[in-house]
Order: sequence, then structure tokens, then C-alpha cells
Amino acid sequence: MSKKLKWILGILGILVIVLFAAFKFMQYNTKKASPETTAEYTSNGNKIVVNYSQPSKKGREIFGGLVPYGKVWRTGANEPTTFTTEKELNVGGKTLPAGTYTLWTIPEKDHWTVIFNSKQYDWGINWDGTSTHEPEADVAQIQVPVQTTTAPTESFTISFEETDPAMVLAWDQTRVVVPFR
Repeated sequence: MSKKLKWILGILGILVIVLFAAFKFMQYNTKKASPETTAEYTSNGNKIVVNYSQPSKKGREIFGGLVPYGKVWRTGANEPTTFTTEKELNVGGKTLPAGTYTLWTIPEKDHWTVIFNSKQYDWGINWDGTSTHEPEADVAQIQVPVQTTTAPTESFTISFEETDPAMVLAWDQTRVVVPFR
């Protein structure tokens, strides 16, 4: 192997290492700003686990601003939110088989479309800022009304209501309730 070829391969190797380290550094800092968290619900022998990252409001306009109306949102930050159910559910009148799904939403002013998708994605958006969501992998979609709250929620939060089982998505002054049985 010639000296020139060895030199070029060495430079390419170093470049790959530097780019990989820069990507991991960027990923670490992104996750630090929007920490990962889990919401869990257990009832009647079924366990539901939602893993997501919590972006914060930080004085920004959220819905209709940071999260545009009418466009698919990864429902959190970083990797898409995952929703795992050990048993089949009825979500807003639609059957959702047991399994793990990515959770996507399309926020609008008065309602949201909530999407359960069977594909697992590495990251929730492309380099151009568009969603990586693939509609052909959608298992269930439901529309739910938006509730406006008086007190803003600083960090995006997913929780569960137990009285009438439901998953609640809340951020800023927006609250969305996704019923299930």
C-alpha cells in the first residue's frame, strides 16, 4: 500500500472518529435539555409504559409556534415517544393490539389526532426538521378535543388518570385526554 493511500485512510479514520464523537456530544446535550422519563399505568393485569423526553416551555410559544398546527409531531423531544401495552386496548373506539408503538400527534387548536404507529424510529425528525413518521405503519388514529388550562405546564408531561382510564398529554396551557379501556 502506498504512503499516500495510508495517509488518506488515516485522515478518513480520524474524521469518522471525530464526527462520531461530535454526534454523541450533541445527542448528550440534547437529552440533557429534554430529559427522558417514563409514565406507567397498571390495572386489571395490564401494564402500560410510556417512554418519552420532556422538552420545556422556556418562555416560548408552544402550540402554533414551536410545535406547528397541522403537522405530525413526535410527541416529545429526541427519539419518538414509545407506548407499550401488555394487553389489547380499546383506545377511543379503536382496537390497539398488545405491543410497543411509537406515539405521534397532529396538534390543532381545537383537537389533536393521536397516532399509534408500529414502526420504531431512531430519531423523531429528519435533518430538515420534518417528521420521520411513516403513515403506512399507523395501527390506530383517534381525534381528541383540546382542553385549555389556566396554569401552564412548564415541561411536556404524559400521565394517566385512573377513574376513567385515560392517558393525559399536557404542555403549556394545553391538555389532551386519550381515553382507553
